[in-house]
Amino acid sequence: MTTFDFTPLFRSTIGFDRFARLIDEALQESASPNYPPCNIEVTGENDYRITLAVAGFAEDEISVEAVEDLLTVEGHKKAADKEANYLYRGIAARDFVRKFQLADHVKVVGAGLDNGLLWIDLAREVPEAMKPRKIAIKSGAPEGIVGKAKKMIEDTARKVA
Repeated sequence: MTTFDFTPLFRSTIGFDRFARLIDEALQESASPNYPPCNIEVTGENDYRITLAVAGFAEDEISVEAVEDLLTVEGHKKAADKEANYLYRGIAARDFVRKFQLADHVKVVGAGLDNGLLWIDLAREVPEAMKPRKIAIKSGAPEGIVGKAKKMIEDTARKVA
């Protein structure tokens, strides 16, 4: 497996250590099994949906948990009352754990199970302070410290007079 050394990057950047961790986790994740199969789609400008094929699982056998920036989907199949005698078993109903790394400000807004498909809706909710804002442009010379001091002196002189 290829590993990357991000040490030179850390000498001149601050706060990008999470980026290196994400790359390492993505490389490790590619070696793990991809069961159950899933789709990840964009449903709007800031909306996403993950759909997992979980045929044979009931709602009480699946758990969806979001902790900080990690979404974990787990399926634990309950033991059957009576064991079937299969000639061929092509539907895999084995336990699974799928993890999805979420970007900053992406939140889970809903989940459901329909016809063997588990869907999880996500939305990116950027805080108001981080959204772009329009800055008004004033005409005229800038009012620096000298201009403010001069205005304060004039205001004080008017109040005294």
